[in-house]
Amino acid sequence: MKHRIKASSTNYIPKTALLGIQTPYNKTKNIQSYYEEFISLVKSNELTYHEEMYMKLREIHPVYFFTKGKLEEVRAFCEKNEIERLIMSEPLSSQQERNLQEYLNCDVSDRTRLILEIFEKHAHSAEGKTQVEIAILRHKKTRLTGKGIHMSQQSGVTGKIGGPGETAKERETRDLNQQIHTLKKKLAKLQTIRETQRKNRSKSNVPHIALIGYTNAGKSTILNLLTKSNVLAEDKLFATLDTTTRELYINSFKKGVISDSVGFIQQLPHNLIDAFKSTLNELQFADLLLHVIDLSDQDWEFHITVVHDILDELNIQKDLLYVFNKSDKINLEENPEIMEQINKYNPHVITSAKSKEGVKELVNYLSSWKKVS
Repeated sequence: MKHRIKASSTNYIPKTALLGIQTPYNKTKNIQSYYEEFISLVKSNELTYHEEMYMKLREIHPVYFFTKGKLEEVRAFCEKNEIERLIMSEPLSSQQERNLQEYLNCDVSDRTRLILEIFEKHAHSAEGKTQVEIAILRHKKTRLTGKGIHMSQQSGVTGKIGGPGETAKERETRDLNQQIHTLKKKLAKLQTIRETQRKNRSKSNVPHIALIGYTNAGKSTILNLLTKSNVLAEDKLFATLDTTTRELYINSFKKGVISDSVGFIQQLPHNLIDAFKSTLNELQFADLLLHVIDLSDQDWEFHITVVHDILDELNIQKDLLYVFNKSDKINLEENPEIMEQINKYNPHVITSAKSKEGVKELVNYLSSWKKVS
């Protein structure tokens, strides 16, 4: 399983390896699909890598993540290939990350850091950027614990804030808290604008439809087809982070407004869920959720579960239509077992967002759908 990603600049690129891991807590039925998703995350982050390694773990070690034998296997791989940066498919605790970096003598990036870097690159709106900044700072705070004795040494600097005897760690924690506080105030102002827009829609009784789903399921492409828009729709994970709302007309009649949203993914960092709650909570005010599913992905049923779990975490219960997308990539007549699986999820429509004809079933559903007062 070899992939190559070209360098995007002439800057020095550290010798980088990817480490895909099948863990006991990973409930995916198709580990190959999970590894491909990991590759897609790296690609979305525009990273170059040189080597790959894949392994299965039967247990997780609290200190090093890997048990002794597997740890030696990883170190031998890194030494043999002179690896300077190791990108792992799994999230690590601050202690595990720190210990691995010291033991392997290279920079270690986990799944959380990888996703945070993608969000940082892809957020464009003021609200999206602010939410990502808060998530990154919160993550940075978790990495201060146990950074070493130099972080515990007292500073003799005096001042109104902190005062004499404040450790470097305490000072950095205070600085991070101040930055987070400032960003939260900025976010609150942006949320006030969003709340005003929502109240105006509510007063005018305009129905609100929201697209949700696993990342890269085709939500933006469907939005573009339904509204004749040109929202960025790329074949990469988290191409869309900022909520986009457009007016929806069906047969020249205004049906309401429809919103796109950030895609979900398994093991989505909690810092990101917390930071994006203000945006995701907009789903509380939707009248209908269109749950878009990539039917061509072998793990599509597991992806449905991931989305349901996040909706449960946000305590969102709304009328929902399952939209099984990318049907052009699957021959349903030759795969009746897939239709049997699809029929477990109701109500549903089957679409291919490659053309207007491909979303006809969805358009017909929306045409007859009425907002419940």
